[in-house]
Amino acid sequence: MFSRCAIIIALSALLASCATLSRNGVGRVKEYTVASTRLPAQFDGFTIAFISDIHYPSKFTRKRLGRMVRKLRELQPRVLLLGGDYVTADEYIEELFDSISTVKTEYGTYAVYGNHERSRMTIIDEAMHRYGIQLLNDTVVSLTVSDADICLAGVKNSFDVDSLTLSPTALVSDSVFTILLAHTPDYAQDVSAPADLVLSGHTHGGQVSLLGLYTPITNSHYGTRFNKGLNYTDASVPVITTTGVGTSRRKVRFCVPSEIVIVILRKE
Repeated sequence: MFSRCAIIIALSALLASCATLSRNGVGRVKEYTVASTRLPAQFDGFTIAFISDIHYPSKFTRKRLGRMVRKLRELQPRVLLLGGDYVTADEYIEELFDSISTVKTEYGTYAVYGNHERSRMTIIDEAMHRYGIQLLNDTVVSLTVSDADICLAGVKNSFDVDSLTLSPTALVSDSVFTILLAHTPDYAQDVSAPADLVLSGHTHGGQVSLLGLYTPITNSHYGTRFNKGLNYTDASVPVITTTGVGTSRRKVRFCVPSEIVIVILRKE
């Protein structure tokens, strides 16, 4: 039999492992290394910061926003990518993008819409333009290092797969290493999007998980397959799904830390 003291200690350790508060404004900085023979040697070691599902302010308060922005500046990524679902109400748009715009990177900041932007696309677009954030609406841009290029593509509405049978990455030459931003990870599987890496959010990792073994809500019609972390489509395309920054519907996280994602590209 466990003593009452042992049970309390065990529960305390469990709660500590599931905590989402930190000096970074988010629960953790999650790092992935993505290696590919297709990556130009000039991009070896290229770092990408990726955040999604801020839902500002939700549980992600002004104080946490300031801490996260400071952490992003400290990490010094070469480019910053935003995966959608930015605010809970229009009144927070200016404050959010003003703060994010203080993260200066060599290659700038790129973004896509999430499902929560459907009713506010125009004002989001205008705010991003004012603060120097480039919106990728079914478009592709090139990032260049020493005369070598990789492509960055973004999907405007990653849920409308019936009308979006052709991914924007299909416009890119097969020889070019390509990163796709799509708010929901389901898109990469539904459309069989050609890409070397897909970055997504939307699922929040479920927000609540029981010891990481059971996640009641996944926000994906593939269950937990693309719920969080690095996974692969049927076509072997790697998909990194972030657990996100803020919260939606319920201001709660349990055993699913909020996060900043850092991707390091490596020449294989």
